[in-house]
Amino acid sequence: MMRSLARRDFLKASAALGASAAAGFACLEIATAAPIEIPTVDALTLRVLVDSAHDQFLKPSTVQGVVHQPPGGGRGSDYRKVLHNQWGLSLFAESQRRDETKTILLDFGYTPEALLNNIEILKLDPSKADALIVSHGHHDHYGGLIGFLDRYRASLPPDVKLFAGGEDNFCHRLVPSGTAGQFTDFGLLDRRELAARHITTVLCEAPTVIAGHAFTTGQIKRRSLERVLPNTFVERGFKDGAGCDAAHYSPAELEGKIIPDEHVHEHATCFNLRDRGLVVISSCGHVGIVNSVRQAQEVSGVEKIHAIVGGFHLGPAPKDYLTQVVAEIAKLKPDVVIPMHCSGLNFVLEAQAQMPENVLVPTTGSRLRFGA
Repeated sequence: MMRSLARRDFLKASAALGASAAAGFACLEIATAAPIEIPTVDALTLRVLVDSAHDQFLKPSTVQGVVHQPPGGGRGSDYRKVLHNQWGLSLFAESQRRDETKTILLDFGYTPEALLNNIEILKLDPSKADALIVSHGHHDHYGGLIGFLDRYRASLPPDVKLFAGGEDNFCHRLVPSGTAGQFTDFGLLDRRELAARHITTVLCEAPTVIAGHAFTTGQIKRRSLERVLPNTFVERGFKDGAGCDAAHYSPAELEGKIIPDEHVHEHATCFNLRDRGLVVISSCGHVGIVNSVRQAQEVSGVEKIHAIVGGFHLGPAPKDYLTQVVAEIAKLKPDVVIPMHCSGLNFVLEAQAQMPENVLVPTTGSRLRFGA
């Protein structure tokens, strides 16, 4: 369930921004905080559109019922075109319930060039998309979005929507430059560009059902030993008509300040797989992968975890902390753990040491099949 957010409620804190900002706000909705009914699907397929590596020598495998079909050479009909890899993540999800199929695109990689190239080589049909999701406000997850829309908007459903975790997704991000107090730009997702392409954005601070098959966790509670490891900094507020309205979740004194990024509105995307349990997809997991999974359990009322998938942002983790987190993941008793993107080789090795029968490592172009 969703309700349109009254335009005046969004604009009262930013009326001076002018018509350019107002145009972006006019294409916003907000998910209600009402309890949701968790959908169940019979099967799920994930195609890894963009990840950081492509291994053409990977062999097909099955781990705890999850079937992994790697892409082989990853070349198109023109041998000079091959799958592109980059720092970022994009997933193409197709779910089935009886004779009904739904398609969701989750995140869009760092650049449109890689995303569009890989869609073509993998022969996927974006016009089937029932929904778009962006996990959080980092360029390596939304960077390909506008270029994707420029290529495919006309073939997408007219009413297709982008589901974002909340206002924090639109804040300006910066990266420390190496000199104390100095930063380099890391961009922002400008809602005016989405509105110009006739995309309505739904802010999902609360758990939200997506396309009748999936659900998002909403804002993730911080309840485990996990902490946000150093990453970007964030500037809350508006500048030159772009940015985020942080008034309802951030103290006024932080408006316009550059502060460490806590990813207030990062959310995870989940599927409840019949007779198997939850598939929890954490695109980066800055707020903690264990926190993300526990949030999915709380929202759904489903305890069984079939798969934990995606980026876990443990690449920069110190050894002792990493060991603790992997031990906490093991306590969740997932059938399979599928690390991608920012999880880190250190995570893969530690997870294989602690959970040797439960780790599956995919590659750009991989096809992962869950369920029947």
